[in-house]
Amino acid sequence: MTTTRFSVAVGLVLGSVWVFGGFFSMLLVALVALAAFWIGHVLEGRVDLHEVVSRLQGRR
Repeated sequence: MTTTRFSVAVGLVLGSVWVFGGFFSMLLVALVALAAFWIGHVLEGRVDLHEVVSRLQGRR
């Protein structure tokens, strides 16, 4: 799936949640989707957790 199609799918889901569940429900779904996206990147090896933790702690 291309980035454009993925973005459209996410937009449709968030829009539907906003219409049927309200703004705060949409924010919660967006937050969970963002967390799942990040976890997927970690599992695929695109994100180095050691580097992320080091940067958050102020180390390089």
